[in-house]
Amino acid sequence: MSQSPDLNAVIDECRKFPGQFQSLHLATCNALGEPEASYATYVEHEGSYYVYTSELSAHTANLAAWGRCSVLFIESEAQAKHLFARRRLTLQCTAIECHRESLEFEQLMDMFVQKFGSFMAMMRKLADFHLYRLRPHSGAYVAGFAQAYTLTGDGLGEIKHRKEQGHRSPDKATAVAMDAVTQ
Repeated sequence: MSQSPDLNAVIDECRKFPGQFQSLHLATCNALGEPEASYATYVEHEGSYYVYTSELSAHTANLAAWGRCSVLFIESEAQAKHLFARRRLTLQCTAIECHRESLEFEQLMDMFVQKFGSFMAMMRKLADFHLYRLRPHSGAYVAGFAQAYTLTGDGLGEIKHRKEQGHRSPDKATAVAMDAVTQ
């Protein structure tokens, strides 16, 4: 029987995970309720993720219309120990536009320029771009086989190991083989 994971260590690992990436995967819904996937470069600040997006991108209109999205950070296939158990963090977020005239906009755009350089300094001036704050309110972190967690609470500080229902197999041999892979 395996021991319970150290949830403090898992949440620390989860919080550091997005730092490995310069962009995030973004899921939004259009006016017809159809899902649309895309990506955007981002800056993290005080527990929120900021994206600077063009009106030419469908996700900009979707964020404006619905004010919510899902964000995904996922380990590359090349780095994954096992293709079927790639580490990933999925966040359900509220999306709020940071208006161009605000101090928040100026501060965050300075952070974008610092992170992405002179190209971002030029992009900052484009009037068809909008800065959105994506504030997570719940999430899920998968660290590997049988290592799935839900994140809730203030700053996503509450973590729960999703072990209420494990993988099921129709025969003993498959169960033994699965246990070997997940250990």
